[in-house]
Amino acid sequence: MAEQPADKKFFENLSGAGKAIGVLTSGGDAQGMNAAVRAVVRMGIYVEAKVYFIYEGYQGMVDGGDNIVEVSWESVSSILQVGGTVIGSARCKEFRTREGRLKAAFNLIQRGITNLCVIGGDGSLTGANLFREEWSGLLEELAQSGKIEEDAVKKYVYLNIVGMVGSIDNDFCGTDMTIGTDSALHRIIEVVDAIMTTAQSHQRTFVLEVMGRHCGYLALVSALACGADWVFIPEYPPEEGWEDQMCVKLSENRARKKRLNIIIVAEGAIDSHNKPITSEKVKDLVVQQLGFDTRVTILGHVQRGGTPSAFDRILASRMGVEAVLALLEATPDTPACVVSLSGNQAVRLPLMECVQMTQEVQKAMDERKFCEAVRLRGRSFENNLNTYKLLSHRKPDTELPKTNFNVAVLNVGAPAAGMNAAVRSAIRVGITEGHNMFAVIDGFEGFANGQIKEISWGDVGGWTGQGGSLLGTKRTLPAKYLEKIADQMRINNINALMVIGGFEAYESCLQLAEARARFEEFCIPICVLPATISNNVPGTDLSIGADTALNAIVETCDRIKQSASGTKRRVFIIETMGGYCGYLANMGGLAAGADAAYIFEEKFDIRELQANVEHLTEKMKTSIQRGLVLRNENSNENYTTDFIYQLYSEEGKGVFDCRKNVLGHMQQGGAPSPFDRNFGTKISAKAVQWISKKLRETYRRDEGKVFANTEDSVCLLGMRRRNLLFQPVVELKDQADFVHRIPKEQWWLKLRPLMKILAKYKTSYDVSDSGQLEHVARHSPKEAETVAI
Repeated sequence: MAEQPADKKFFENLSGAGKAIGVLTSGGDAQGMNAAVRAVVRMGIYVEAKVYFIYEGYQGMVDGGDNIVEVSWESVSSILQVGGTVIGSARCKEFRTREGRLKAAFNLIQRGITNLCVIGGDGSLTGANLFREEWSGLLEELAQSGKIEEDAVKKYVYLNIVGMVGSIDNDFCGTDMTIGTDSALHRIIEVVDAIMTTAQSHQRTFVLEVMGRHCGYLALVSALACGADWVFIPEYPPEEGWEDQMCVKLSENRARKKRLNIIIVAEGAIDSHNKPITSEKVKDLVVQQLGFDTRVTILGHVQRGGTPSAFDRILASRMGVEAVLALLEATPDTPACVVSLSGNQAVRLPLMECVQMTQEVQKAMDERKFCEAVRLRGRSFENNLNTYKLLSHRKPDTELPKTNFNVAVLNVGAPAAGMNAAVRSAIRVGITEGHNMFAVIDGFEGFANGQIKEISWGDVGGWTGQGGSLLGTKRTLPAKYLEKIADQMRINNINALMVIGGFEAYESCLQLAEARARFEEFCIPICVLPATISNNVPGTDLSIGADTALNAIVETCDRIKQSASGTKRRVFIIETMGGYCGYLANMGGLAAGADAAYIFEEKFDIRELQANVEHLTEKMKTSIQRGLVLRNENSNENYTTDFIYQLYSEEGKGVFDCRKNVLGHMQQGGAPSPFDRNFGTKISAKAVQWISKKLRETYRRDEGKVFANTEDSVCLLGMRRRNLLFQPVVELKDQADFVHRIPKEQWWLKLRPLMKILAKYKTSYDVSDSGQLEHVARHSPKEAETVAI
């Protein structure tokens, strides 16, 4: 085990010996719940606690008996990729009564369980908190009736509760995403993409009804991700006279040669008088007023089903481990907490603060304070809504400002899913801001050759869901074409530049910044948007395209593992892309339940390979039948995929056999995931607004031109922990390894031990970022614009 730095905090001193943890899922099921259950069980066993399944939610806790069962490591094998919840979930009226909670307390005491991990919605978590508050009183009542000993009351005097929010609705305040939301968006977008092809064939209008109860998150994000013509959500009812406005918008789109219309309706959608707006009502309106061929599709429980996305598996695994740490660190004074996601950070928040805020949203909606309801939903929701409003409705030319600035957009490097969504967003926001927008074909090579054309609002219609790069992209850096590019900038009077791409895009803008002394044409605002499946750009935790690639890897790993079911024991060696960056291998390993992931950033030798083989051999002697090993393509020049395959094959003889797969360019293709569409759309809109601000600041009225030569006028927009930040590319130079084309520090390496722990390795896990109970932040509208993703 590696030596531990003195300034870091590790969990080795947090022993779970003598503790018992109960895990239950309650309320509506959600994809990813099983990943959370698996993480709680394995982390609990890792810290030497006893872990119990409580089957059928609170009903199982009340009924006791075989519903509360101690589990082993193997109990949660092969459940990571399964949707729903393997331990069952049920609504329980009895638990709402004190008698029911008395029975539940008795059943827990019988097994010494005083730590509960509850995975469910706000109702389930509120019930858990009430149970905790009544706990000592319930024990005293049980002792008085002679059901338990007085010693048990003293021994089990406190009940610790940690919650994780499992709900496809994403209706819980305090977290950016709940477990299951991303997977539900995958189901919706799969259906929307399929419907769009048939709608186009027949020039149809489709009205899609999505779930979400009283929360419009699913409807809003899916509308953003597919470029829907109109969306109805409970938090933001349409204005009076919306019927005519919507019909005008639909007919205008048809007049622009758009062959289909998509309208998305949240199941809880209402008008400004709190009256329901149903999908049938919308359909009848379109048919009566416009005579369009219109169909209704109600997605229903399809959204709850299917396998969890990579995002949900990683989120649930992180939250499950964090929940166990929270239980181990809990004291009698610690309030019940919920593990949440803020930006890219797992945080702990007081459960009842979150519940109270969630209830305030409904109260605001009941009182028709809709702006307040949107604000209470949080920064992510508010920013989604603002971006949708910006992109979906084109103002008439007479209402648009006119700046006469020319802004060019280009793609650089390898294609990444979500690039087209970012381009569409940039073009439309730019037009709304009053700029003339230009598209550059085939990157800087095309720029040098004059492949530049003005692009309109309608030209980018339908781009959101398309993979690859419709503008064309090349890896060529501008250094050898500087003079030609400067000429083209002068000829086309380009006043600002947006470059969307990977490490090459970052390096290109660095070259342009450094060439400013020689070419005044480059003294303009320039913004880089990170878009690469490798996620290797300095200055950002996430890049557009990485989520889609991760889902392709995880989906393939699931299929590969399934191909061996019913055969003898088998280990799969899988090679992923990423250049020298191990993000895809590491996070793919975490999401697919891999036994090992070999990456360039963490050096390994023959001894470690040998130890991994031995570890896997031992596991295969139990009931485990399949193993999964991922290797980043450039992790080591000598320990190749073939070498590792041959080593495992030889050493595993008689215990397991091996197969290898090189995933290749399938990781780069396919339709972008909802996350990448959404992320690309939002950061692109934010980047154009930054460009507009810089253009106003650097415009020299007396000379009639833009002149920007400060370091902060060439920036990369990246997500750092919880915030979106504009960082000068020159300042990021020190953070980049240009030889291997990776950032020197990468946040996801902190999650590496998590994968090892869940694969039964002994390791150190840095929990320096954990343990602090925060308070729910109430964001002002202005703040939401600056930090939200």
